[in-house]
Amino acid sequence: MTELGIGIGWRPEIADAVEELPGVDWVEVVAENVCAGHLPDSLARLRARGVTVVPHGVSLGLGGADRPAPERLAALAEKAEALGAPLVTEHIAFVRAGGPLTASPRLEAGHLLPVPRTRDALDVLCENVRIAQESLPVPLALENIAALFSWPGEELSEGRFLAELVERTGVRLLIDVANLHTNHRNRGEDPARALAELPVEAIAYVHVAGGVERDGVWHDTHAHPVPPPVLDILADLAGRVAPPGVLLERDDHFPPAAELAAELTAIRATVTTARRRPAPAAAPHGRPAPRHGVGAAAPRAGRAPAGGGPLLIGAGARVSGGLMPTGARTAPGAAPAPAPREGGAAVAAPESTVPVPAGDEARQRVGVGQVAVLSALVAGTPVPEGFDVRRMRVQSRALAGKRASVVARIAPELPEILGAGFRPAFLAYARTRPMPGSYRRDALDFVESLLLDERPERRELTRWWRERTDSRLAGPVGRVVRAARLVFGGR
Repeated sequence: MTELGIGIGWRPEIADAVEELPGVDWVEVVAENVCAGHLPDSLARLRARGVTVVPHGVSLGLGGADRPAPERLAALAEKAEALGAPLVTEHIAFVRAGGPLTASPRLEAGHLLPVPRTRDALDVLCENVRIAQESLPVPLALENIAALFSWPGEELSEGRFLAELVERTGVRLLIDVANLHTNHRNRGEDPARALAELPVEAIAYVHVAGGVERDGVWHDTHAHPVPPPVLDILADLAGRVAPPGVLLERDDHFPPAAELAAELTAIRATVTTARRRPAPAAAPHGRPAPRHGVGAAAPRAGRAPAGGGPLLIGAGARVSGGLMPTGARTAPGAAPAPAPREGGAAVAAPESTVPVPAGDEARQRVGVGQVAVLSALVAGTPVPEGFDVRRMRVQSRALAGKRASVVARIAPELPEILGAGFRPAFLAYARTRPMPGSYRRDALDFVESLLLDERPERRELTRWWRERTDSRLAGPVGRVVRAARLVFGGR
C-alpha cells in the first residue's frame, strides 16, 4: 500500500495556499475538474516538487444499475497517467438512473446518492468494480458516502457491505470518517461497529471533513471546520490501523491558510496520539478487533459476520467478483427475505458469493428502485413506499442546492446579473427541471427558462446566452431570444 502521509484536497480557490502550507505530503484533485493534457500550473509545480497527486472521481456511478461508461473510465485512466498517480479513487454511489435498462427517461442526480445495502446491489457493484479495475492502469479505491436517507429492506450493515465488496473484488477502500459521522447522526449507525467490521488492511487512505446540522439532519458540507466527533472517529480508526494517508477535504467557504494549517495539525496530532494507545480489545459481537497487515486477512475468511452466517471467499478477488448470479431477489423497498438472526442457526452461504453466469435481472431490479428514488428527488414524482418522506424532501432540496452552487461557480456572471434573486430563481427552475447531462447545460437551460419570463435582467441574460451558444433555438425560447436581439440591437 502506498504511504501517502497527511494531505489536503487541491481546489483552484486555495491553490496558492496549498502550495505554501507546511506539512502537506500529498494532494487529491477532483478528476472531472482537470484535463489530462492541460494540468493547472499549481498542480504541475506540486508534481515537480515530488508531491503525490491522486485523482478523485465523482461521476462514474459504480453503484448504479448500468455498467460504467467506457469513455468515463478512459478519461479517468488518462488523468491517472498524466498525474503519475499511484491509485485512483471513486465512490460507492449512484449518480444517474434510467435509460434502456429500465425503459425510462435518463435522470442525473448531480451528486452522490446511496446504494441499497442489498445482495442485488452488491452483485451489481462488484461487477462494475471489476470492469473498472480492468480499465484502469493503477489500483482503485472506493469511498463510503454520507446519506440523508435510508433504503427500506436493507440486508447488510455498512461495514459488512464494504467487507464483502473488498473480499469479492480486491478493491481498496477510501474511508471517510466524516461520512461515518454523518450516517451516525442521520441513520443511527455506529461508527465503531462499521470500523470493526472493515478489512482494515484494504484501507488506502482516509478522508476528514466538516459539516453542519440543517433541516434536522447532518449535512456533510466540506464547507465547515472539522468537528470533534469526526476527529474522535479518526482516532478510533487510527487506533486499529496505521492509515497510509489522511486527507482534509474543503470544497467551499474556504478559510484563511492559517486555519487550514491548524486543521492539518489537529489531524496529524490525532493520528499520532491514537497510534500510541492500546488497540480495542474486541470488536462488537465478541470478535477480535481487526488489525493491519496481510496476516489479518486470513482469520476473516472464517469469521462470523454481523448477519450470523459464515463469510465465504472465492478462489480469487477477480473470480469471486465475476458475473452476477441469477435467481429471484426482492426489489429494494419490498419485503426482503428474513435475515439470519444474531446467534441463530447457521445459514447457507448467500448465492451472491458464487460466481455463475447471469443476465441483467439483478441490474433491472436495482435500476427500477434507483429510477423511482431519483425521479422522486429531481422530478417531483411520489416518494416510493417505505422511504422517509421528510428525509427524501431534505435530500431533494440538498440536490437542488448543490446544483445552484455549482452553476454559480461555473457561471459566476449569473449571480452577478440576478443578485439575491439568483438562488430562489434557480431553485424554482430545478423543482420542475431535472438536471441535464452537465452543469454547463444546466446553466444554459436555466437562462433559457428565465428568458421566457418578463424579467428586468433580460438584456444581460440574452447577452450572456449569446456569448455561450451559437445555436438557434426553436420554439418559444428561440422566439424570445430573437425578439430580444432585435430590441437590444442584436442580429
